[in-house]
Amino acid sequence: MSLVHLHGKSSGRITASDRRNVIAALDIGSSKISCLIAEVLQSKHQLPNGNEHKALRILGLGHQASRGVRGGAIVDVDEVERAIRLSVDAAERMSQKTISEVYVNVSGGRPQSNCYRGQCAVQGNVVAPRDVDAVIASAAAHISPGRRTVLHMAPIQYQLDDANGISAPLGMHGETLRVDLGVVTVESSQLQNLGLAIERAHLSVADYVIAPHAAGKAVLVEDETVLGAILIEMGGATTGISIFHEGNLVFADSIPVGGVHVTSDIARGLQTSIAHAERMKTLWGSALGSVADDMEMLAVPLLGERGIDTVKKVPRATLMGIIRPRVDEIFEMVCDRLERCPVAHLGGQRFVLSGGASQLTGIREVASLWFGRQVRLGNPVPTAGMPEAARNPGFSVALGLLTYGLDPNRHRVVPSQVALNASHTRQSYVKRVGRWIADSL
Repeated sequence: MSLVHLHGKSSGRITASDRRNVIAALDIGSSKISCLIAEVLQSKHQLPNGNEHKALRILGLGHQASRGVRGGAIVDVDEVERAIRLSVDAAERMSQKTISEVYVNVSGGRPQSNCYRGQCAVQGNVVAPRDVDAVIASAAAHISPGRRTVLHMAPIQYQLDDANGISAPLGMHGETLRVDLGVVTVESSQLQNLGLAIERAHLSVADYVIAPHAAGKAVLVEDETVLGAILIEMGGATTGISIFHEGNLVFADSIPVGGVHVTSDIARGLQTSIAHAERMKTLWGSALGSVADDMEMLAVPLLGERGIDTVKKVPRATLMGIIRPRVDEIFEMVCDRLERCPVAHLGGQRFVLSGGASQLTGIREVASLWFGRQVRLGNPVPTAGMPEAARNPGFSVALGLLTYGLDPNRHRVVPSQVALNASHTRQSYVKRVGRWIADSL
């Protein structure tokens, strides 16, 4: 195992009081691995529900080219550990803090979303908290993840007698309460491999968050999550889909195609290097063609050539002709997943694009053609201290992880014991080994 030895690290250890005010996020993607460290700022203003308003101030940022990750899954633990160490060290140096736990995104693991229905009789004909807990427990009793792990659970909607579409049944009169419980699961091996790489970098996992959920926390405004929105998170090797309704994540999915595949198509089609293909995509690439593309010529260095034949000229229209089919494939697959989704209607008419691959010129217009609705590009909400270079959709997931960590209990809308029973496999490698040793004594 190859280790990265880091010298001169800051001695600004986080004290017990600092742990409540400093949070860290680790975005492990197929194109880059980034770490954000932020300070939680307390405000004198209160939210309508009585809770304190909290804000973030970014203290440190570090990122490295991703190695050892393919299609959102870890294929080389040593390489991932090394990239994690380097990105975390850069963030710690910038922030003058040393972190011990991080919120981590899950990009792979073939996520699946299912809906489970529960029912219970209302005691006293007025819905009380115990009735809500009971009906959620009734729905959760049907969950059988097998070799998969429950990552997120949230009620989609309630039904009280004949009244449908209820979001908050507390205090209402009725006899029978029903709930549709949305559950997102991923492959347990994906979380175990993520946990292994993180623990080998001497960090612990505060919580796992599926990537399109984290991106939604960074780019969606509150009204969008309440009224309904569909977020398309276009990453390097995967494209995540999430649907929000009444402030909760009600559906999540992922397709194994992203921006890296567009780059690979360019490299193969033009017989050039991956690095130059990425450069061409960034500087001249577009998902929409124009009449001037045939007249504009681009210089393409040929892969492995020497001498006078090292560069060839191609019209920009050739580049557009390579990019557009792959973009169409991505949105076609997204449309197919949404057509099979039973809760797609809860997303309303709102589509939002995010992720690094969403920065391709013309991609919003192409998405509008496929979805038949207006689509907006979701940039992360401005955050104090965020470096200018990171204020783009490529850092949406990392910033969303921090936003999630501001109030993680807000997302646990199911009874704690129910969540514990349903997610019994979500234990870190160290905890499982420690429990095995304790039981053996």
